[in-house]
Amino acid sequence: MRLSRIVVVLTLLGLTACNTVAGIGEDITGASRLVQGSFGGGGGY
Repeated sequence: MRLSRIVVVLTLLGLTACNTVAGIGEDITGASRLVQGSFGGGGGY
């Protein structure tokens, strides 16, 4: 039970760093592009 509270608090702190739903989407997009670039996948765009 104590571990789940810690996870919830850390998750909320991470989300507040994004400030908005759009910010969360941008963070996810940025991370996915970073991973895609590290694997050499250009995607043809």
